[in-house]
Amino acid sequence: MCAECNQPSFGFHAPGRRGVVARFDGGRLSSDAGGLLLRDAERITEILRQFAACFTDHRDPDRIEHTVEEWAAQRVYALALGYKDLNDHDDLRHDPLLAVRVGKKDPLGRTRGRARTAARRWPARAR
Repeated sequence: MCAECNQPSFGFHAPGRRGVVARFDGGRLSSDAGGLLLRDAERITEILRQFAACFTDHRDPDRIEHTVEEWAAQRVYALALGYKDLNDHDDLRHDPLLAVRVGKKDPLGRTRGRARTAARRWPARAR
């Protein structure tokens, strides 16, 4: 027996005022949309926020572009999606879907963190 699925799109919660919709009519494609489910589960558990709170950020607050929580989210989501090498982050930092997952309000704006910076941050000293 075949299941008939004819739902043209699926909506996801998005940060800010923009919506995130999964559609199946082409355009900019990603094979990592399952990460949106991870992000929605994280919103309920707030486990990444708790994880990020374990680290002390010694950077100058006036010069911070990416928070420790965003760094943690980027690294954890990349690992969960099979991107184990930090060099993958050089490509992933241009991915608008990753920006949505880590909570950036403007997914097409500033890029995510570079692999060099991520390598300096991980492992960081825990409190």
